[in-house]
Amino acid sequence: MRSRHGNLSVAIVAAALALGGTTGARAQWTDLLKGEWIDRLSETVVTPEQERQIAESEHPKILTQFGGEYRDQAMQEYLTQLVNALGKASAQPQIQYRVTLLNSPVVNAFALPAGYVYTTRGLLALAGSEAEVAGVLAHEIGHVTARHTTQRYGRSVLASGASGLAGLLNMPMLEQAIAFGGQLWIQSFSREQEFQADELGVQTLARAGYTPAAMASFLGRMQLHSDLQATLAGRKPGETDQFSLFATHPRTADRVERAIEQAGLAGAKGGREERDSYLRRIEGVLYGDDPDQGYVRGRMFLHPALKLRFEVPEGFQLLNGADAVTATGPGGAVIKFDSAPEKYQGSMRGYVTDLWARQAAVGMAEQIRVDSMEGASAVSRMNTQRGPVDVRFTAIRFAPDRIYRFQFIAPSQIAQQLAPEFGKVTGSFRRLTDQEAAALKPFRLRLVAAAAGDTPETMARRMAQPTQQVERFRALNGLRPGDPVVPGQLYKIVAD
Repeated sequence: MRSRHGNLSVAIVAAALALGGTTGARAQWTDLLKGEWIDRLSETVVTPEQERQIAESEHPKILTQFGGEYRDQAMQEYLTQLVNALGKASAQPQIQYRVTLLNSPVVNAFALPAGYVYTTRGLLALAGSEAEVAGVLAHEIGHVTARHTTQRYGRSVLASGASGLAGLLNMPMLEQAIAFGGQLWIQSFSREQEFQADELGVQTLARAGYTPAAMASFLGRMQLHSDLQATLAGRKPGETDQFSLFATHPRTADRVERAIEQAGLAGAKGGREERDSYLRRIEGVLYGDDPDQGYVRGRMFLHPALKLRFEVPEGFQLLNGADAVTATGPGGAVIKFDSAPEKYQGSMRGYVTDLWARQAAVGMAEQIRVDSMEGASAVSRMNTQRGPVDVRFTAIRFAPDRIYRFQFIAPSQIAQQLAPEFGKVTGSFRRLTDQEAAALKPFRLRLVAAAAGDTPETMARRMAQPTQQVERFRALNGLRPGDPVVPGQLYKIVAD
């Protein structure tokens, strides 16, 4: 079935053929995609009404990937008022902006065409003032007003159309597993687009009455957080979380300062920050994973309500979504975990070959047992728009009426190398005991005023996390090594 904007895809590809020649050679398509003409073409072909249709179609995918909406009416109303004020101060005040607070601990913000703006509760927890949140949202509004999101969509459509013209096989089931939802919208922008969004953003921020320096100060805070996350995950310094703001928005505080200077706002005095009032607003916000969706603890996924757990290999990063858990790894490898939508009473081998993976032309499935549970697994090789991939379908009967599933997806050239690691993931899947499930508790943000004689070390002892307490406290509050705490000032801690 064609989507509501399917005719738009045809229009862009047809226009591309007219402008770029009729050749279907993949190398020439790649060269064309690098040019700025496709961005201009997208802006011409895609109408405001079609932008709205794109956003309405993609919005549910964003919710699925990032845990759905965070249900806090007071916080939603606050963000709506903030975005409305920023929208009126933006370069295109006629756009009706809509902000969604995502129920995800990931620190990120992004936008769709037509003024759909998103931020995560993880970002709100990290921010140190209303001005910093406003700076992030103003930057996203800058992407919308410059139509960067529309340009991105145009490139995506052309790339897909070009691949189709080149005769590559399209396997929707597999492509969805590899791309998992709204991945397009969190891919990084170019350095030029980021600078333009910064320049537009600081102008919006200043017109709305905030200090433009807040945009740079949040990036400094984000750097502390990113460095800590790399340490906790065992990554090398500078290796960023691919779902974080740094990965999707390649920016530095220096570049933001340059944007402030180019916008004529260098040395501008005044502007609101709203530190304490903001901190009081976010007190009690859920920190980390939502217990209803399970917990990501490093490389482990644990769900206290479903009473299950598994662990992914080193080098893989878990993202907890509303309907599935996804782990992305080296070389484009992906692990997807979900529950079967069907109730199936037959053999597990039959479930894999005859129902779940019937479109994939799998070979003979093997029966397996995982933690005394019946299961089955089978492998298929497929040609996709990204080249040949090997997919292992593994299904495990957790209860008479419940089946859980893993898809292990890897480019064929590295699939054999990753096969033992994928096997370990299956072997790590097991039930949680009642005691293990009961021990998993959610964290929330709390505020504590520093007393005379307090230091980051004494304040950090109140943090609920048992490891790296001082580093966590500093990152959460934007304190660099050597920075003291100020007596009487409010600071964030994490408590259960």
